[in-house]
Amino acid sequence: MSNFSEVQSLRIFIAIVDAKGIAAAARFLGQTPSAISQRLSQLETRLGVKLLQRNSRKLQLTEEGQLLYERGRLLLGGLDELQRDLAHRRDSLTGPLKLWGPLAFGREYLAELLAEFHELHPGLDVSLTLSDKLSGFTRDRFDLVVHIGEMQAQDLATYEIAPNSRFLCASPKYLDLAPALTHPNDLIRHKCLVLRENKEDSTLWSFSRGDEEAKIRVTPSLSSNDGEVIVRWALAGKGIFLRSEWAVADMLKSGELVRVLPEWKLPEANVVAIVPHADGMPIRVRRFIEYLRGSFRPNPSWRDQG
Repeated sequence: MSNFSEVQSLRIFIAIVDAKGIAAAARFLGQTPSAISQRLSQLETRLGVKLLQRNSRKLQLTEEGQLLYERGRLLLGGLDELQRDLAHRRDSLTGPLKLWGPLAFGREYLAELLAEFHELHPGLDVSLTLSDKLSGFTRDRFDLVVHIGEMQAQDLATYEIAPNSRFLCASPKYLDLAPALTHPNDLIRHKCLVLRENKEDSTLWSFSRGDEEAKIRVTPSLSSNDGEVIVRWALAGKGIFLRSEWAVADMLKSGELVRVLPEWKLPEANVVAIVPHADGMPIRVRRFIEYLRGSFRPNPSWRDQG
């Protein structure tokens, strides 16, 4: 019984025995008697044994048929129980929930939200991994990946969690002493701080304003793979940097940082959830995606600035 067709044939054979006839089994299974009879003959041919002695009045099990009936019922019972157990795990909030997220965003938002979700559903076995290096191999090890910005892979199911823009920022201390800055082209005369992450082309900054576009290749005066380091350098007046809205919103509100060229848009960097396969997604993963979305509505906290 190595494939689906043979399992179905076994089910038909057991139905024939239980119903005490091919016609009754056909009515029970919603098939024609000829189709049921053909499946029985095919099963006997594959097994190389006679399972039933057929006459006009009744069906008589052979010894081989009796063995298949008894063992087959046990086999199908175990298979049905396994399917019920799998369905229960699929439809209940139990089992593992392995989540990956970017380091700074994970510390700021994901850790608390995941703890809240676990408190609501303590049957989950929750694991959170934070890193700023995401590869295809890494993605496949997790039930859910939270990512910020565009995702190149096309074979993944992606769900938007929250809107997030990118801003060009600097401290008032830097801008007071820096050259005039009215167009992205002016950036070549400025000190630029560059964040290196996710193998992106981090020195090519793209802007748009209406139908006008500008792409500037900046030469970093300082660069780092740590966003917090970049922010500290900016607060110390070391230059201009590009950063996600969620990471700088509070500092813009307090005046520690100022948006530069605010009339020019940078590519969006929305927060998204990624799962390896949309088909058969466990309900625990689906529910956590819904929980994440709900936590950032109607507006995420970085846009709730009054």
